[in-house]
Amino acid sequence: MSNWALFKNMTRLYSVTVMVVPVILGTISAYAMQKEFSILLFLLTLVGAVSAHIFSNMVNDLWDYRNGTDTQATETEGAISTHSGFLTSGTMTEKKFAAITWGFLVLAGACGLILTIVSGWPILAIALIGALIAYFYVAPPIKFGYRGKGYSEIGIFISFGILPVLGAYYVQTGEFALAPLLLSLPVGMLTTMLLFNHHFLHWRADREIGKKTLVVMWGEERALRLSKLMTILAYVLLIVSVVFHALPVYGLVAIISVIPMYKVYKSLGKVNPSETYLPLMGASQQSSVLCGLIMCVGLLL
Repeated sequence: MSNWALFKNMTRLYSVTVMVVPVILGTISAYAMQKEFSILLFLLTLVGAVSAHIFSNMVNDLWDYRNGTDTQATETEGAISTHSGFLTSGTMTEKKFAAITWGFLVLAGACGLILTIVSGWPILAIALIGALIAYFYVAPPIKFGYRGKGYSEIGIFISFGILPVLGAYYVQTGEFALAPLLLSLPVGMLTTMLLFNHHFLHWRADREIGKKTLVVMWGEERALRLSKLMTILAYVLLIVSVVFHALPVYGLVAIISVIPMYKVYKSLGKVNPSETYLPLMGASQQSSVLCGLIMCVGLLL
């Protein structure tokens, strides 16, 4: 593969849209509500947020490899591994992979430091919370992504919904507000669904290695019902943002973003082979990005 193809696979670059959209949403909400916009601050926020996301992807790969989770997923019949494969296949040494991983955290930290100097200390607090969630998702001693009980879903909801939208808004305006918080909720919930639904791909391997995701804890059938209920909740939160005037009423057009997930849900039974969940994972990302972009258009209009 070319160096670019290797980079995309190593960082799972396809997934960064779920971080880019919340940053854009927070920035546009600052302009729509306060008429504040700085292109330089926006670009710094975007680079920092994307770097933090890539760090999260890679540090999860690193610790899942060290914990044996990725190897188990590769060896378990019927499981579909979602890691980059760089470590399990020997494509890259652990030392080199770790160095690149921490390099992205340094880049994210540098952007956060500049934004803190310009916009204020709350940005440093937001960056620190995000970094701790990203690292301890699978890293010891906390490994909250292995503990079940919804800890990992809460972490994703905060990291890919509340923090990037509120952070981007604060960078531009120097203040927090209820409206961007409400706007972050539907997008954050839909991105949480991306994480939740990807656990269906290898939940049996997770169970063998002791990784207690909600899919492992609840079982496939009950977890699939929960997935559908959480999707409904995301669009209830969209309606709430309109009711409280964070989003204009025509922002409700974003409800059409449920269509990709609805189509996949219709095709699933109570119990399914692992590969049938691949379209659900893709649909989760499509719905999250589409919902956020339509909300952005609604705010601009």
